[in-house]
Amino acid sequence: MSVALGEPARRARLREQRLLLAVDGLQPDKGHEALWVVREILSGEILAARSLLSSCREELAVLLRESLTGLEGIPVLGVVSDGQISLRQAVAEALPGAPHQLCQFHYLREAGRPIREADRHARKELSKRVRDVRGIERQVEDRADPEADVVRGHCAAVRAALGDSGRPPPRPGGLLLRERLGAIEASLDRAAPKKGGPLPA
Repeated sequence: MSVALGEPARRARLREQRLLLAVDGLQPDKGHEALWVVREILSGEILAARSLLSSCREELAVLLRESLTGLEGIPVLGVVSDGQISLRQAVAEALPGAPHQLCQFHYLREAGRPIREADRHARKELSKRVRDVRGIERQVEDRADPEADVVRGHCAAVRAALGDSGRPPPRPGGLLLRERLGAIEASLDRAAPKKGGPLPA
């Protein structure tokens, strides 16, 4: 499969600006063709998209050259991509002298990997502390008093907290779970009888 921006009017608009390119490949399954896309960032236009069985330097360099057909002579301000070696070599070959930087998404993802691993471990350990929610629910399943309703409500809140894995990096799952379990604990403290002690069983 190969697609290129061929409409003359759209290409003509790009001739009025400088080019900033983003190059990325998506491979759904190992061993299958990867879909490579070259996009002009400032305009948002897809310059070319092609499925490539091999993501070698030669094929990627050809894709880059073809994406700029009709745009010859327009300065390329830079290229943004992941750090794949063959892609870096292809950019150097097809666009000599063009600045090439690692995509911020990929850069931040790699920089944040140790934090994500620590957060994942923290989430796992926190989950162990509240995994017997079903046992607590069983203790009050035949009761209809207000205290049993409080217990059931808090168990449901724990289940909801466990089911939300967050959206890292801005909302890491472990920190989110700790925050929610802390709120549930504070709510239980407020719901406990004024004289102290645990809720009646």
